[in-house]
Amino acid sequence: MSKINGINNIQTTDYETGIKKAGQTGGESFDTYLNKTTNLDEIFEKASQKYNVPVKLLKAIAKAESDFNPNAVSKAGAQGIMQLMPGTAKELGVTDPFDPEQNIMGGSKYISDLLKRYNGDVKLALAAYNAGMNNVKKYGGVPPFKETQNYVVKVMKYMEEDFTAGTVKSSGISKYNGLAAKTVAGTAGVNQAPDWVISPAFPNGKISMDSIADVMDLLFSYQDYLNFIDIFLNDNNSDNNNRYNFF
Repeated sequence: MSKINGINNIQTTDYETGIKKAGQTGGESFDTYLNKTTNLDEIFEKASQKYNVPVKLLKAIAKAESDFNPNAVSKAGAQGIMQLMPGTAKELGVTDPFDPEQNIMGGSKYISDLLKRYNGDVKLALAAYNAGMNNVKKYGGVPPFKETQNYVVKVMKYMEEDFTAGTVKSSGISKYNGLAAKTVAGTAGVNQAPDWVISPAFPNGKISMDSIADVMDLLFSYQDYLNFIDIFLNDNNSDNNNRYNFF
């Protein structure tokens, strides 16, 4: 009984937190919600100033790592725009690696720390970012791995180019309701909406972001959804003892 109540209390708290944010939008539709955008260039500028790393270096790393795809996941398990491994992300204080700002800030802090460690040597810092500090120490410089050597050259080349990171959809729907982004690093370009694998309702099908928005708008608005959850949780909490008194 106590476990069930505990879960309900957590859900209510999370919901109330979400309502405070969502309530500001009034009756916005799911289409509006799903199509909100995040300006990546602004985040890179912010990260550059905070961690004292050239913005061109940060963008070059992101370009090489994921082509600015916030939902990118490598075969090794690296995640997000700056391709942070789960353990590294946790150490950097990143709680959601698929959140563009958290990921960029985390990656920027990491490369900043590496630059300090290697006295500003960009090549060594990049090599450590790609292959790990232990390998840089082991080989006394850039490791003889083809992938790492090509990575360093690629990032250095990107630093000489002038490009923008662009914008991405910032609804963060990949984190909720069983939807999982299956895009692989480097396969999706800037402003390219990823495919979403739907599970378990549609185990073999895919649905686009636009399709999700269209379907939800046909059913009800985003505010309708929030109102429904409010009614459900209030009703659930009011008779919870009678409904779940199994123990």
